[in-house]
Amino acid sequence: MKAHFSKAGFILAAAGSAIGLGNIWKFPYITGVYGGGAFVLAYIVAVLFIGIPLLIGEMAIGAIGKKDPVGSFESLAKKAAGVWKNVGFSMLTGLVILSFYSIVIGWILYYLFLSLSTLPQTVEEAKTVFETMLALDIKTQILFHTLSMVITVFIVYLGVDKGIEKTNLILLPILFVILLFLFFYSMSFDSFSLAVGFMFVPDFSLLTPKALLVAVGHAFFTLSLGMATMLTYASYTDKNTNYVKSAIIVSLMEIGVAIFVGITLFAFLFNFGFESNQGPGLVFVSMPSLFYNFGMFGNILAVLFFIALAFASITSAISILEPTTAYIMAEKKWSRKKSVAVFGALVWGVGILLLLSNTKEYSATFTFFSKGLFDWFDFVSSAILLILGGIFTALFLGFGADKNNLKMHMTHFMSDFAFEAWYFGVKYCIPPVLIALMIYMISE
Repeated sequence: MKAHFSKAGFILAAAGSAIGLGNIWKFPYITGVYGGGAFVLAYIVAVLFIGIPLLIGEMAIGAIGKKDPVGSFESLAKKAAGVWKNVGFSMLTGLVILSFYSIVIGWILYYLFLSLSTLPQTVEEAKTVFETMLALDIKTQILFHTLSMVITVFIVYLGVDKGIEKTNLILLPILFVILLFLFFYSMSFDSFSLAVGFMFVPDFSLLTPKALLVAVGHAFFTLSLGMATMLTYASYTDKNTNYVKSAIIVSLMEIGVAIFVGITLFAFLFNFGFESNQGPGLVFVSMPSLFYNFGMFGNILAVLFFIALAFASITSAISILEPTTAYIMAEKKWSRKKSVAVFGALVWGVGILLLLSNTKEYSATFTFFSKGLFDWFDFVSSAILLILGGIFTALFLGFGADKNNLKMHMTHFMSDFAFEAWYFGVKYCIPPVLIALMIYMISE
């Protein structure tokens, strides 16, 4: 009997996949770089008109097919199933992402450990701590990368209900409580109103074509689209689960968390005179030195902040490993234990090479065409593989799947008019937007 989520478990698992480093780390810093309110508006529009339709589509494929990623595409194809089923191999993009995502989780776990002791007093000191860890401290990186993979593998090994669902049922509420505490605490700052204004008052002169495409790309990334994650989770639902409603709820939760975190972090930054455009170093450089200003209470805030980051990233990591596990179990008849162990070990091994590419001792060995291996994996997955997965999923829904079959199932959860509008958008509007996004990211 195929394992399945409860209705609440499915929403929390999907939310756990969507709410990750993209919301708590990347969204605030790219919002700062691209000017605040106008970018936030573009991001919300991208989620509503590109993210949600494609998320509904991915969930529909899994919920209707009720198989692993490859099997679900094959079962819904109206013809030439041998071609269309290959779209399901977008799940391999998840392994590429997990190989460096696990390293970042390792950094978070390391900083959680550091937060229990002495925080850096200045941005310069914090920058030195991070760069020293990155370039010289190979053993520490391997240790925490290993720990992050052990946690991920163990949860996926426990299975859908005992592992993935239970983990999300525990970690997501704790994550929300921590984020709400930090948010309400930030309301005590005089800078809170400045942060709200920065996030919600748009300056459209800053909304460049580049900012628009970055907003689309970020919406795509944060919803875990293009790597069969949501498809796989939806395949574990029963026939009465309203995946259309679930997709909308998850997307709104994802937007809400991103905005709440953005306001919170900018309130902290502005309160101590930090600039909004801190860039990627926001989490590992700016925030630790900022928390130092609170004295002993700063250590508590830092611990809570990095626990929130760790929980968000772990729930995303387990969702990335599950699709390949599901495929190997279904197609190769491997046990869950063997599947998780083999692919977990593979990802761990590749991750070692990636973290070495950032170190002073081995960077030259793992640098090709002026990019290190870590940066290549990041670039190829985000600029090419994820977007290709989204493009082919949209094309499959529009041209490869039987429209009448989709309509028969999906109109249980949406009106005929809503279905036709969704179908038109996915078939004709989303592919060209994603193709433009990929061309831009490759040429940038």
